[in-house]
Amino acid sequence: MGISALRRLTPWFLPRKVSPVLRRIGHLLVVTALLAAVGGHWAMLQSIAWTTMLADNLRDGNMTEAVSKTFDGEHPCPLCKHIAEGKKSEKKSDALDLKVKKLEFATELKGFVFAAPASFHLLPLFVSTADSQTEAPPVPPPRCFAA
Repeated sequence: MGISALRRLTPWFLPRKVSPVLRRIGHLLVVTALLAAVGGHWAMLQSIAWTTMLADNLRDGNMTEAVSKTFDGEHPCPLCKHIAEGKKSEKKSDALDLKVKKLEFATELKGFVFAAPASFHLLPLFVSTADSQTEAPPVPPPRCFAA
């Protein structure tokens, strides 16, 4: 199948050529949706919280103290507390959804009853209507069908 045939098969409402900007926007939307689906928003918020905590801790002390105070877990900032609460509530709602969803099966039939049809007839092996159309095609072909 050639390119011209593929263009004819493309519906009129689909763009034949997508601009690189729209393609890039589409890719970014897909990546953003995937990150949101797997919890990437929590990782991004936690990174922002750690960066803010590290900057605040660097004002008060040296680098090693700031890093240890930031990542020890004993000195969480308000944003870290909100992130932890959000993760817990998300896990609780997921756990509730799993408990509610149960496999439900239709009641199975105890026995299978096969009932034969009331009337039965065999079709003929030879169809006579096919032989009635043995005339040759028109020469030259009709103009309405010629492309």
